[in-house]
Order: sequence, then C-alpha cells, then structure tokens
Amino acid sequence: MRKIFNRTVWFLFITTAGGTLLYTLIEIQDRRDNSFYVEEGELPSDLHPTVERKKNQLVDEAESIGIEVVITEEVRSIEEQEKIYEQGRSTDGEVVTNADGGESYHNYGLAIDFALLNEDERVVWDMERDGNDNGEADWMEVVDIAKGLGFEWGGDWRSFKDYPHFQMDFGLSIRELKNGKRPKAEPISES
Repeated sequence: MRKIFNRTVWFLFITTAGGTLLYTLIEIQDRRDNSFYVEEGELPSDLHPTVERKKNQLVDEAESIGIEVVITEEVRSIEEQEKIYEQGRSTDGEVVTNADGGESYHNYGLAIDFALLNEDERVVWDMERDGNDNGEADWMEVVDIAKGLGFEWGGDWRSFKDYPHFQMDFGLSIRELKNGKRPKAEPISES
C-alpha cells in the first residue's frame, strides 16, 4: 500500500523581451487529491464499501421524496462486460456500452446502474416520468441526489451517454485499475 501524494511540478521559463529576462513559474498539479490510499488488488466481487454506502443513501433519499429506485447492475465480471460490449456488434440488439471487458468501472466495484419502479411495480427507464407529482422528472431528481453524494453521472459524458450509470473513480483511471490499483475503503465514522 502506498500513499498517493499531490505532486506539484514547477517549470522555470526564461525568455528575453527587449533585453530583459522574464521569469515565469508555471505550476502543474496532479489531478488526484491525497485523501485516500491505494492498494494493489484483485478484481472485487462486491461494490467498494464507499460506493455501497452511497448507493444505499441514494435509494433512501429518493424514497424519502417518493421515488422508488431500483439498482439494476453493480459489479460485473470481465466476461459479463465482454458479453454486453458485443451486444449490437457481433450479437443482436442495440449497442449499450463502449467499454469492453476490464474497461468499465463496474468491473472494479465502483459503478452502479439504476432504473425507477413505477406504480405498477414495473422497472422503467423513463427519464421524463414525474411519479411523485412535484413538477420535476424523477430521473433527474435521482441524478441530483447521486451527484450530491459524489457520484459521476454517465449522462454528463460527452461522447457515449450512459443515462442509468453512476460511478466513483476515486481519482483512478481505468488503466490504473487494470494495472491492479484499488481505492482503499474509507473508515466509517460512528455518528
């Protein structure tokens, strides 16, 4: 286990302008913060404890405002991810992901997918439904709750929009995760 430090790199540029030396310092910081440890590890079979805790908070907070959230997907094996990736490519159906096996945060226990439960207790992916009759789409209310809990939403992505997807990357890229790095579980505070 090793601590990831916030690195600062300073570059000194010396240029001349009219015979005078100008010194410019440019600070470049690593994108990670230093608030967690990283461990080496195998692929998980369960959600990361922080993701699990935040998922449960999401479901509870949505329920408190009259929205029933259904978690439709959590951890996926590499094989399951490869099968989903092939959908719409070499198998029937529409393309539902651009992430091949090992390239999804689901493979590392850091992502969940959700849907809504309607009044007939059917699972729906209706982004415009206002089941709690407050004038706001339930889907976007759930997205707002999730973002407030620290999740990244797939609907904000520039290229392939994944509207049912939430993830927490803990500052780790897919490449780092593929190379064995794992976020350590944060201690749970008793309150």
